[in-house]
Amino acid sequence: MVDSLKKPGFEELRPGIKVPAKETLLTPRFYTTDFDEMARMDISVNEDELQAILEEFRADYNRHHFVRDAEFEQSWDHIDGETRRLFVEFLERSCTAEFSGFLLYKELGRRLKDKSPVLAECFNLMSRDEARHAGFLNKAMSDFNLSLDLGFLTKSRDYTFFKPKFIFYATYLSEKIGYWRYITIYRHLEAHPEDRIYPIFRFFENWCQDENRHGDFFDAVMQSQPQMLNDWKAKLWSRFFLLSVFVTMYLNDLQRKDFYASLGLDAREYDIHVIKKTNETAGRVFPLMLDVDNPEFYQRLDICVEKMAKLNAIANSNTPKFLQFFQKLPTLASIGWHMVKLYLMKPIDAVSAQGMAR
Repeated sequence: MVDSLKKPGFEELRPGIKVPAKETLLTPRFYTTDFDEMARMDISVNEDELQAILEEFRADYNRHHFVRDAEFEQSWDHIDGETRRLFVEFLERSCTAEFSGFLLYKELGRRLKDKSPVLAECFNLMSRDEARHAGFLNKAMSDFNLSLDLGFLTKSRDYTFFKPKFIFYATYLSEKIGYWRYITIYRHLEAHPEDRIYPIFRFFENWCQDENRHGDFFDAVMQSQPQMLNDWKAKLWSRFFLLSVFVTMYLNDLQRKDFYASLGLDAREYDIHVIKKTNETAGRVFPLMLDVDNPEFYQRLDICVEKMAKLNAIANSNTPKFLQFFQKLPTLASIGWHMVKLYLMKPIDAVSAQGMAR
């Protein structure tokens, strides 16, 4: 008999293999793109910087970093109940996101090999990093008697098609927000080691540098394609992707605030810090930043968190599914309205903001 404290309420494909989390707007997505369009890109205007980044990837600074040490070799049964469930969810979301990056980068490396060798090698080396991250996280899940079947995940997930420029916007932000998430947790736990409930967090300092380098690569690619950054459409799309990434993180994390509390973090304060840092970083490449110092920004996000709780309550009720749909409609409309209001908030011109900062 399986101890319910060790496997709190997760469905399994087979013993020890977790059923992947249901795909929603808030779960990590798998992507595909127009590989031919990407192969035709002329990167010559910024090839020197891309070549320098490639040399950094080749150096493989973290090749000996992701090695489990003796601290992992113990029972983790004392992490139980709701904390255990939330931690397994954290590991699964992180593993899925890293594995999604691996699949995309690996395919890009394969497809671009003969037409754009510099980009192809960069993508291959980034896929190496993402595979390490995903494997390390999946092994961590096994300490809690569960893991993901990554082969099954590859075949069972729906893939979202994005044009190359949207891939660059999305992956740039994903890598940079990943950096700020990991380094913020790492620095907090260095200051408060009593809150480090599991040794994986000790690895986050070097780990987040992979994320940072990957983000720098996408920054350099976009700089090689000025049309992706300098017209009116770029202003609209950069706002859209910034808002999408921030909203997704905020709604996910505030629903799981008890997990962050177990690390001694206030989820809302943590997310606000990460949003501000990521927004500032994105202002070095995007033409616009969001006004994330405006209190209205978080007031509307907090309303959306409350609305999401209502949606979850409806979904978990015994009401028939077809009735649930109609019950959810007013709440979904309200969330959509607040998203529109957030998008229409006056943005900040990145060039002007950087000039003032200097």
